[in-house]
Amino acid sequence: MGVEPPKGVSRMMKFLLWCLLLFFCWPLALLALVLYPLVWILTLPFRLVGIAVEGVFDMLRAIITLPARVLSGPRRTGS
Repeated sequence: MGVEPPKGVSRMMKFLLWCLLLFFCWPLALLALVLYPLVWILTLPFRLVGIAVEGVFDMLRAIITLPARVLSGPRRTGS
């Protein structure tokens, strides 16, 4: 996993890039603005499947590592 910038920085960068695209090629920028919701709706099922598959893998990892976690005993917290 890489280091991701804060969400606000990412949104600002996207907005600035879109403004540059609007300045240099306004028909393409307006087409992107119109097509973005359609692409978002079309990719929604794939994202939902990804969430479900990630949940299944997390459950399998929890089941596989359960014996090791039980045998290791309680975790000690303290300073």
